[in-house]
Amino acid sequence: MSGVDRRTVIKGAAAAAAAAPFSWALSRTAAAADGAAADTELHWLEGAAPDVHAGATWGVPWARGAYRPEQKFRLATADGDDIPVQSWATAYWPDGSVKWTGHAVAPGTPKADRFVLGAGTPAAPAQRVTVTRGSGGRVEVSTGAITAVFAAKGSDTVVRAVRRGSTEIARDGRLVALRQESVREGAEVQSFAGRVEKVEVEQDGPVRAVIRVEGRHRHGGRGWLPFVLRFAFFAGAESFRLVHTFVWDGTQEPGSDQGDFLRGLGVRFTVPLTDRPYDRHVRFADSGGGLFAEAVQGITGLRRDPGAAVRAAQIAGERLPDTTTWDTRVADRLAYLPQWGDFTLTQPTADGYLVRKRTKAGHGWIQAAAGGRAGGFGYVGGASGGLSFGLRDFWQRHPTQLDVRGAATAAAEVTLWLYAPEAQPLDLRFYHDGLGQDTYDKQSDGGLEITYEDYEPGFGTPYGIARTSELTFWALEKTPTAARLAAQAAAVAAPPLLTAAPERLHAAGVFGDWAPVDRSSKARAVVEDRLDDLFAYYRDQREDRRWYGFLDYGDVQHTYDNDRHVWRYDVGGYAWDNSELGTDLWLWYHFLRTGSAEVFRFAEAMTRHTGEVDVYHLGEWAGLGTRHGVQHYADSAKQVRISTAANRRFYYYLTADERTGDLLRELVDVELTFLEVDPQRKVRTDGYTPGDRHALSVGFGTDWGGLSAAWLTEWERRGPNAEKARAKLVNSLRTIAAQPNGFFTGTGLLDADTGKFAVTTDTAVSVSHLSAVFGLVESNSEIVSLLGDEEPEFRTAWLNYAQYYNATDAQKRQLTGSTWKSALPAAHSRITAYAANRKDDAALATRAWNEFFTGSDTYFPSNDWSRVTVKAPAVLRTTEEIPWVSTNSSAQWALAAIQNLALVGDRIPS
Repeated sequence: MSGVDRRTVIKGAAAAAAAAPFSWALSRTAAAADGAAADTELHWLEGAAPDVHAGATWGVPWARGAYRPEQKFRLATADGDDIPVQSWATAYWPDGSVKWTGHAVAPGTPKADRFVLGAGTPAAPAQRVTVTRGSGGRVEVSTGAITAVFAAKGSDTVVRAVRRGSTEIARDGRLVALRQESVREGAEVQSFAGRVEKVEVEQDGPVRAVIRVEGRHRHGGRGWLPFVLRFAFFAGAESFRLVHTFVWDGTQEPGSDQGDFLRGLGVRFTVPLTDRPYDRHVRFADSGGGLFAEAVQGITGLRRDPGAAVRAAQIAGERLPDTTTWDTRVADRLAYLPQWGDFTLTQPTADGYLVRKRTKAGHGWIQAAAGGRAGGFGYVGGASGGLSFGLRDFWQRHPTQLDVRGAATAAAEVTLWLYAPEAQPLDLRFYHDGLGQDTYDKQSDGGLEITYEDYEPGFGTPYGIARTSELTFWALEKTPTAARLAAQAAAVAAPPLLTAAPERLHAAGVFGDWAPVDRSSKARAVVEDRLDDLFAYYRDQREDRRWYGFLDYGDVQHTYDNDRHVWRYDVGGYAWDNSELGTDLWLWYHFLRTGSAEVFRFAEAMTRHTGEVDVYHLGEWAGLGTRHGVQHYADSAKQVRISTAANRRFYYYLTADERTGDLLRELVDVELTFLEVDPQRKVRTDGYTPGDRHALSVGFGTDWGGLSAAWLTEWERRGPNAEKARAKLVNSLRTIAAQPNGFFTGTGLLDADTGKFAVTTDTAVSVSHLSAVFGLVESNSEIVSLLGDEEPEFRTAWLNYAQYYNATDAQKRQLTGSTWKSALPAAHSRITAYAANRKDDAALATRAWNEFFTGSDTYFPSNDWSRVTVKAPAVLRTTEEIPWVSTNSSAQWALAAIQNLALVGDRIPS
């Protein structure tokens, strides 16, 4: 067949269904509008209302056409009591109606399990949060309960003061970093202070205010470790939250002991103390809900008894009665009781922490307590006021540390160490010397062939990776009860979140093809059970294999080693997963359809990791992610398939988290990275060399899938580059559709300024089994539903790919004049199901389920899913395994199951 004839076949193959899929989309939208424009019931993610929280922020989707941007929203309890709420749009439909909204409520929200959100005028908060901008860039925020004063540009202090009325609870909030110039013992350690370079007000009430601070740590004339901080304050709150991000811009050369080695990274406040030493208290939380609770000067357990009422007051953290009421044998001898001024809690591993204390510097430490997993929460203060402080994911991101210094003096220093100074310096050097792989041939035919590692000298660098942490602080009028402190610690560990039920989220028509859990038939129930089993296995493997650590927490591993009974943590490209084949997508879709809190928290941790540690935010590769490997940045494949916005959109829209919004915006022009690094550089045979921004070699699968997700997200968010992003998205759709074989053309030359691909006359077919398994399927479903009527040729091109990827050779030849190997047939069964749904084709639906159940890459529902127990001493400790599970297959099997159930679930074979 000639190219023209094939093009005619391609455009005509789906012509009969061209109207059907769009009418299906319209009918879905119409049905959704009824369910997603009415009042929406919300519930707390973990089920019951929290005892304490520091303010909650969440997102809600709305059906196309339901609300215009100017719409106001009212929140009420299920009993009809109005709740002050702040609302803003985070995404829009093509017609300009609101697609997603962000909302915030203050800690004073009534303790209710259910709320109702709908159109209406929001209640005004009794105490609104206000922001005052002063001279020199100074910013002051008042919640009505506390006031925080931010320093201006150029200061080494970020927060000058936090006050309750006229009482200063904390001051000199600042960032600290310790740099060690060598990993050798005894090497010099330098102290860096976080220097403020920019202060910006992102929200200014009435319920929530957000202050964004940018800067970098400085020592002498050197700047290091750029940071972005976001402080969130809520109306009437005595607390505030801090989202802390730093970017690694240090240098560590493999084979050298010299370089930038992080020895400590923390957030520090000074806490004034005016109470008598016996009225001052220090608290640390265990993750199980318990508290380490001691006074700076203890009066219990003495040889002489001060009195039961005195002892009881100190244990409760209350102001002690006047000493004239004490037994004089104690009251007259207080000078002889030690005052414990310094306390440290260190969490060097996921399995153990230690609490020590001493009277002051220059004197010995004594062990005060020990446990397994600390809550990352503490308090220092007294009867006249104090500061509670917490670091989320404390034991999960070990090594971490909490320090209280000088609690026996006029002011204590509190430091929350995101990276503990008592740990070994953070060593990010590449883990091997190259093993002689100094040519592309050795790297491709040697290392890649034996260890699955795509190595290239100089590419295994951490320069530009980032890490985001969440902290919470309470400025308190006095030492709280043990129950209240425990509730604060719980709020740090899992910040309360409001969400809608899966049925309501689905009714809005967001995130493409998925549906809530449905066990209405035995066959459906079998697949649903296996989806639950699969998540539970990875949840348990994280604990069993201790997938924790400062940079590691949130990721899972890639492939299992049946001989050693461990995941291949040390074998090239088989180690950390780094989002490979849609692991993030699987977890988020699993949450959408189940509403499970533990699934959400697992996916949340993964998004925090994969969006920061696995992606570059500085340097020539900014915007690219790193393929799976022994270290998260080790592999030389730097690609948009890892950094893709498709993996982050869920968390951003469900939580309205501004940091994730930053990550999405970083990708708006990510195509320009193709000028710096060609993903196909090691296998090129066509003579192409990068360098022309108007002719970038971009694949229609993993490459364009990442670009289109970024453009789509910027457009729907109506960001500063929204119109440019939409133009590039639309131009790319049209020029992909115009290729002789559409998506089966495989690749093209992209103009970075316009988004247009050069239309080739070459009728050659290029098909990769990886093209559609990094978010392309999910993004294209959304793109077609948004733009299908405007871009029918693209809709047809995608429908052809969906229908013919797994087709017979004869069918492939009829469409394109060529054939290809349909690798990963079970994973691709979901695009067959997509075609079946859009064409209402029962035969295609049957084919989709056959591919799903019998494909060479499937997880047969009839497989033996039971876990095999492997006992010590054959392994380090007794463990459980499902030997045939691998993460690539897990993610793709789960996504296929989820989408097949949604698209052709009514035709699942019994």
